Amino acid sequence: MRELASKVKRLKTLSVEEAVKKIAIKLYEIPYYKFRKERIKLKPITVNSDPFFSFIPDYQFFFNSNDKGNLINKIKSIDAHDQIIDDANKICSHVFNLLGSGDVFLGGKIPWNKDFKSGYIWENEFYKDIKIVDLNNNADVKVPWELSRFQHLFTLGKAYWITGNEKYAIEFVDEIDDWIEKNPVEMSVNWTCTMDVGIRAVNWIAASSFFKESKSINENFWLKFNKSLYLHGRYIKKNLENKSVHTGNHYLSNIVGLVWLGIYFNSFTISDVNKRNHPKKWLEYGLEEMEKEMFVQNNPDGTNYEASTSYHRLVTELFLITTIMCKKNDIYFTKNYMGRLEKTCEFIMNITKPNGLSPIIGDADDGRLLILSNYSTWIRNDFRHLLGIAGELFDRDDFRYYGKEYSEDAFWIHQNFKNVVEKPKPLTSIDYKDGGYYILRNDRVYCCIRCGELSFRGEGVHSHNDQLSFELNVDGEDFIVDPGTYIYTSDYKMRNLFRSTAMHNTVQIEGQEQNVFEEKNLFYMKEQTFARNLKFNNSFFEGEHVGYKEKIGVTHNRKIFLKEDRIIFRDVLDGINNNTNWGMFSLLNLSPNVTKDIRNKTIYLQSKQSVITFHCTNYELANSFVSNGYGEINENQKFIIPFYENIQIEIMF
Repeated sequence: MRELASKVKRLKTLSVEEAVKKIAIKLYEIPYYKFRKERIKLKPITVNSDPFFSFIPDYQFFFNSNDKGNLINKIKSIDAHDQIIDDANKICSHVFNLLGSGDVFLGGKIPWNKDFKSGYIWENEFYKDIKIVDLNNNADVKVPWELSRFQHLFTLGKAYWITGNEKYAIEFVDEIDDWIEKNPVEMSVNWTCTMDVGIRAVNWIAASSFFKESKSINENFWLKFNKSLYLHGRYIKKNLENKSVHTGNHYLSNIVGLVWLGIYFNSFTISDVNKRNHPKKWLEYGLEEMEKEMFVQNNPDGTNYEASTSYHRLVTELFLITTIMCKKNDIYFTKNYMGRLEKTCEFIMNITKPNGLSPIIGDADDGRLLILSNYSTWIRNDFRHLLGIAGELFDRDDFRYYGKEYSEDAFWIHQNFKNVVEKPKPLTSIDYKDGGYYILRNDRVYCCIRCGELSFRGEGVHSHNDQLSFELNVDGEDFIVDPGTYIYTSDYKMRNLFRSTAMHNTVQIEGQEQNVFEEKNLFYMKEQTFARNLKFNNSFFEGEHVGYKEKIGVTHNRKIFLKEDRIIFRDVLDGINNNTNWGMFSLLNLSPNVTKDIRNKTIYLQSKQSVITFHCTNYELANSFVSNGYGEINENQKFIIPFYENIQIEIMF
């Protein structure tokens, strides 16, 4: 009943036209899927093998197997060899570290339909009948989905080329054979999310480039492999995630999958097929939608409208890698498309802190398309792996420089990439008004402030209550940080804690949330803050939000002054009655790496190399949490500073 009530409530927020469309789709789907389920029980989904016997993919991948020797030498020259072999051997041993699990041995056969963190198993049944989320247990469907994306296969392929050891090819075959057998089309949890079907198809295609000449792999496997890939394409086209008012990274992953499959099957012909659902149509549709979605999902300033830095990384990667794949196959996008894509990469460069990490603002689930390097150890809040790749595409030395630590990523996409050692001109303060990010910086300080629209044009799907919150990095070290996300549906209480006002570096009044959200509606947050920037320049920010206006008649205004040796935060609450005994608190989340020393009401915060100080006469210290990646959690402390009409915190360094 709770779920039904939530859906009805959500329906009421739509326009009449949108609501009618949504209801019409449901009325069609109910009998259609009921009939389809019964049909699949009688006859599992497959496709005639005959056209696949003679099929040989004819497309250009990022690299050519004829250059294998040269490619291997280059990999050895950038000292990636040992890491690749170690990662590949873990994969062969079925040891995985996914979504904060730590290294876990999954057994002789990989349990594709199991959340190995909680032990929960989704039994095979018709995909529309599978309950993927149950807030009454701690199962996380993202675990089997993540494993079934097969992003580890690229590492197996690299190890195969470097060593020539057929065990990696045999593992490639065994895993895919086993997955196909254990996951009949439309009959397992790994067919319940089209996004993951698209990402899986991309990773199968990418990895196959390493193994196509292996003597351990026979024609029967390639027949089965290609048939399954083809069915992936048919499934994606029939199950597009574009039925909501707003499209996002899920739908983009769908159309990216169609583009890759369309390129892979560009020379394939089959007669007994729906004219609207075959490879040429996949490619045609995918390209048209990519061109459109570039401008739907990405704002004019290059930020993504999901209001999450982590999802910005994913969306940028989906567009960037697929655009280069298209270019390799003589497919090109418009000048405006390329310009917007370049801006999404600029945002990644500008939001990166001096320590190379990005603030994790809004939701984060570690989403990737292809993991090209450091499979088992990649840093979840470091987005620079895209900059070297973008540097070659756009011929920009600043991108190349800031992405230089990820030369392996650039190498697999471009091979002949330019090394840049000369530092470009320093990054300066910059505002991203469309996305709601404001970055104050000088030679010593980086301060990123959140002030803008909630995700999906106010639906708050991936937003947190972080308006006027900030991160502070001094001399390349983090002192005050955003808490991140930690988890989604496997623990709804922790999900709500991490998106709450009390977890962010902003002002909270009387336990109120900036934007109200329902306890068990984990991906919706009604916009009430309507935050706006009032002034911004190289050394000053002023913004306000009205999230408390209807609740208690208060507007929160925050000014931030960046000086040569200090940064000043000044908060004013307009509408406060001096006789009111509300509890009002300014919150400061410390990085877990920071230690504190308090002397004579002066607070000294010490990181590895640097110290910052501020004076405070009244405060509390509370234990809290920080998460740098999905499923990961670390303890930290936060300052809770009470005040009445206004407060000023002056941090010196």
